[in-house]
Amino acid sequence: MQPILFHGTSLSDLKAFPDGPRREAGCQLDKVQRGQEPADWKPMTSIGPGVKEIRLHEPSGAFRVIYVAKFADGVHVLHCFERTSRKTALTDIETAARRYRALLRGLP
Repeated sequence: MQPILFHGTSLSDLKAFPDGPRREAGCQLDKVQRGQEPADWKPMTSIGPGVKEIRLHEPSGAFRVIYVAKFADGVHVLHCFERTSRKTALTDIETAARRYRALLRGLP
């Protein structure tokens, strides 16, 4: 099972989710750690190759976890946030893209 590696404020952002979405995000990340696909996801090629978004739909709102699992060292969680409009905010995409670029610079 691959470890989960959180970038930037992604861990504290995930911990700030309400109970239901936080627990569901944990279950979905566990699936990713085991090499499975999450229940509801989509590719985020605008951020980078191999980047995916876990989509969580709860009565309290829509929550997202952006991650990449193509590297041997683990599952990299780039950004966690509550989506407040129909389209993902540009600031959230830029945050994940900035962290992805930093991740690539850190790889050999």
